[in-house]
Amino acid sequence: MRASFASLLAAWVCAFPAGAWAQPPAAMTDQQYLVSMLAMHAHDAPVESPVSAVPPAAPVRGSMVVYAKVDGKAVRGYVAEPLHARGPLPAIIVIHEWWGLNDNIRRMTDQLAGEGYLALAVDLYGGQTAATPAAAQRLMGAVMSAPGAAADNLRQAYGYLHATRHATRVGVIGWCFGGGWSLQTALMLPDRIAATVMYYGRPVTDVSSLAKLKMPLMGFFGAEDQGITPADVQAFEAALKQAHVHAEIHIYPGAGHAFANPSGGNYRPAAAADAWRRTLAFFARYLKPVSAGARRSAGMLGLTEK
Repeated sequence: MRASFASLLAAWVCAFPAGAWAQPPAAMTDQQYLVSMLAMHAHDAPVESPVSAVPPAAPVRGSMVVYAKVDGKAVRGYVAEPLHARGPLPAIIVIHEWWGLNDNIRRMTDQLAGEGYLALAVDLYGGQTAATPAAAQRLMGAVMSAPGAAADNLRQAYGYLHATRHATRVGVIGWCFGGGWSLQTALMLPDRIAATVMYYGRPVTDVSSLAKLKMPLMGFFGAEDQGITPADVQAFEAALKQAHVHAEIHIYPGAGHAFANPSGGNYRPAAAADAWRRTLAFFARYLKPVSAGARRSAGMLGLTEK
């Protein structure tokens, strides 16, 4: 069955907040974005993903902390880390979907912590979460109207992990709305972010902007996505190559926009599971320290990067 025009338009929306990008958005207005988003999620609800339903790989501890102050107001996020962690850890900034920092995002943050990371799930919605599409539309609209506050929020999230928690390296990940912000965080902090993962966030194809990136990037997209099309993704990949950015871009056949989100009709379990496996391997490669012995062994086998 072919998707309705409204649902196709909506696929564009969750990938990027207007006004904050290194290149201008498409000709749609902010209101059109919000209307289309509501149409796509009219019958959806925020639910936990299969990944978040299983226990983390190792016991973790989590708590709410103040990590920023934006427009004079304290911002609280969810921090998770291995239960028996000792000393500084590699860290990951986790950026939520349009539902906000809810239980699902906290459980995904726990999953990352179980892999040996200090994971901070940021809050771009000022302490609010959405239980209905209409509420999510309102919250997302507020971010779209003031993207500078979200950018400040994310800069301070990095500062919390680096200066307060003494993270050894910092990566960033986001889905949909958060996927676009993941890329933008990397562009804002090109000398500080060590690895970037974006799930079907809006690509940037301006080579001069992408040339700022000094970290590896991994992106996941759906071949059936009618908003961020395969042609858009291929243009993104070509621009990354021209900008000499080390990038791994994966396009999943039979998957559309938001294929990793089980609360919508586009969920594809196999693609979501494969993307998550690749995500963990990517972060382990670029965020976790390598012992001198392991580095020597890799060099002897010809496995070190040139």
